[in-house]
Amino acid sequence: MRLHWHRRDLRAADNRGLAAATGKLDGIPKDGPVVPVFVFDREVLSHAGPPRVAFMLDALDSLRTWYRDHGSDLVVRQGDPREVLPSVAEKFGADGVTWGAEVSGLGQERDADVRQALDDADVAHRSVENALLHEPGSIRTNKGEVYSVYTYFWKKWQDREKLDPVAPPAAEDLAAITDDQPLPSLADLGFDDPEADVPPAGTDVARALLDAFLQDDVYDYDDRRDYPADECTSRLSAHLKFGTIGIREVHEAVREAKSAAVGADYDSAEAFESQLAWREFYSHVLWNEPNVVTENYADYEHQIEWNHDPDALQAWKDGETGYPIVDAGMRQLRAEAYMHNRVRMIVASFLTKDLLVDWREGYDWFREKLVDHDTANDNGGWQWAASTGTDAQPYFRVFNPMTQGERYDPDAEYIREYVPELGDVPSDAIHEWHELDRGRREMLAPDYPGPIVDHSQRRDLAIEMFERARGE
Repeated sequence: MRLHWHRRDLRAADNRGLAAATGKLDGIPKDGPVVPVFVFDREVLSHAGPPRVAFMLDALDSLRTWYRDHGSDLVVRQGDPREVLPSVAEKFGADGVTWGAEVSGLGQERDADVRQALDDADVAHRSVENALLHEPGSIRTNKGEVYSVYTYFWKKWQDREKLDPVAPPAAEDLAAITDDQPLPSLADLGFDDPEADVPPAGTDVARALLDAFLQDDVYDYDDRRDYPADECTSRLSAHLKFGTIGIREVHEAVREAKSAAVGADYDSAEAFESQLAWREFYSHVLWNEPNVVTENYADYEHQIEWNHDPDALQAWKDGETGYPIVDAGMRQLRAEAYMHNRVRMIVASFLTKDLLVDWREGYDWFREKLVDHDTANDNGGWQWAASTGTDAQPYFRVFNPMTQGERYDPDAEYIREYVPELGDVPSDAIHEWHELDRGRREMLAPDYPGPIVDHSQRRDLAIEMFERARGE
């Protein structure tokens, strides 16, 4: 008998760790039925926010239902996995444990500790790559280094053969057990109810999103993905984060959509496929440089002189900066635990280049509020915007938030949805908000603030700040 330790793989289908436990992978012999296990690890939960935990609980409920429908159950425990897993293995007479590998420093350290604990208990163990199409470190430069430039990584990523999805286990592969431990509530785990309306989780939900996206939107993705009002995105990010759907299943479906397309439709489907590669690129970077979670990836001769401004930071968090596209994004984050990707870049640039606030403040806020927070992707995105990361935005290229709003939300549909104070304001006035005099702004929208900073001035200050850091 074996245990399979679920973590970021809250699904049965296309689960290579579970397939390894049930003897479905080459070279791994079957050793009796499998007991599925999930451990609520307090150390890991200390880095979580209410939206993610709520989504995870919903995903676990869906996964447990699947197991019960197949004559088994999901064993749920709370505690330190170094103690819990050997204990559960002893209870069920299991002589092996499988799980999906991690790329973060915290995850790798935890896995090393669990391996040692299982060795001490004379329990075999195996981790397999389950969340990525290619194992970290497997795509390297000709000099043998992990890529720091996406374009070259993407070329090799495209050419590498991808593994096929694996089938879910059959009922006879699973231990006929029951577990009377209920799933804990948010309160049981020490979390308040999320401020946002968290979307539903589970494999059925993820597949429905994927199918709907590939029916139509994938062929408009390249042209419309940057326009937040169009909603031309898959909304799969949280499902990939928690593994309610497998990356191989997603990629296979995208490849099928791409192969059925020609011309611009083909290019658009490939543009979406490239986003899957971006996800892997940042995961490979994190695996190779785990300290990027708290430190700049790029080397500067001097420290960057970030501005400590709690009031400006709070205005940014509250969506009260007086820059409409920024405020719309920050309010969408609070309302939905999600933000459109183009808008994520805009608000990150605004925090780091207009408010001159350390990217780590923004990263921490996203980690608290996003349902799809992923350490590798979020860190990569924040450091890109802050000009401190791998393949980052050059420090002298600073997003103009008003130009970005006018270009990607020309009719201010997205802005009006999340900033109702501007509901009756003409679009041109919204996009010129920073140029209107105070009297005009108060007449048009008395409850919406004026800009808290002058973008042109702050742009100059940002460039000067980075030039000092570069020793210029």
